[in-house]
Amino acid sequence: MADQSVTEEGLDLFRSRSVKWTTSVLGLFAFLAVCIMLSLSRGSLDISPLGIIDVFLGGGSELENQVIWHFRLPRTVMALFVGAGLAVSGVAMQGLFRNPMASPFILGLSSGAAFGAALAMVFGIAIMPGYLATPSMAFLFCLLTLMLVYNIARVGGKVPVETLLLAGIAVGAFFSALVNLMTYLAGDEMEGIVFWMMGDLTQFGWSDVRIVIPMVLVGGAIIMYYSRDLNAMMLGDNHAQNLGIEVGKVRVHILVACALSTAAAVSFVGIIGFVGLVIPHVMRLMVGPDHRILVPTSIIAGGAFLILADVLARFVLQPQVLPIGIITALIGAPYFVYLLRRRRREVGW
Repeated sequence: MADQSVTEEGLDLFRSRSVKWTTSVLGLFAFLAVCIMLSLSRGSLDISPLGIIDVFLGGGSELENQVIWHFRLPRTVMALFVGAGLAVSGVAMQGLFRNPMASPFILGLSSGAAFGAALAMVFGIAIMPGYLATPSMAFLFCLLTLMLVYNIARVGGKVPVETLLLAGIAVGAFFSALVNLMTYLAGDEMEGIVFWMMGDLTQFGWSDVRIVIPMVLVGGAIIMYYSRDLNAMMLGDNHAQNLGIEVGKVRVHILVACALSTAAAVSFVGIIGFVGLVIPHVMRLMVGPDHRILVPTSIIAGGAFLILADVLARFVLQPQVLPIGIITALIGAPYFVYLLRRRRREVGW
């Protein structure tokens, strides 16, 4: 009888959790749909939701088709996948480092990418021609930064989390100093560097989106695959090893996935902060700390959040368009202060 009672309690808990998770996912998809509709409908030419549906079904005026298919839809899709990539990287980083302050840029990846972009803008150094010059250099230096940080932190074949974190901070500060130096020396190119570093979603077509989507999908799929391992690693490396998890191997794979998702985002749209910090915390409050649900919900919420931030960026100083990084910072910075104060109360700082 006791065993039957325990089994029934377990089933009830499973059903309750499944209902909560399903409700959360469906609610997030509904919120995402609203954000997408707002992004497609609002602008210098307002188009009603019925008008947007008509365009998707092959109708609508020539002007409406031009605005939707060539301007607003690629921009919205780019915001969706950039936000998703940054959010899923944030979830993985916070789980990997067991640190609520962790974000995709904690290893200096954004600073490395900014340095690569600055090289392309100021000196014309590039590995790919044309409009891909800046994104390709940013992507290359993002991955090189990860390799550099990892090798600096490596001690006797092992990579302690604390050392990796400190190495990322040091390398990020170094690249930030180089970027500031290049900005000072840039002359006519300074405006382009500054604007890129604040985040820009204004000039993208389907050719750019087709590059970003597979990179974010691959990075997110790898992190999702290791979601159970992340749950175990949150309790400590020793605990994870006792469960048969190859901690070093898993950590490398997750770091590469984070670098891939972050590089895809940063290399095209520039530095957009706080998405990877705020979204995982909000989702953790909604669905709990289990990465099996935390990862997919953060992906959806990150995309929706950045789309909504882009809509706000278009209307705060209309007809001017603010860099989207300003909007995310205005939202994320107060939340970061809240986290700091709560963390201080928890550990007695």
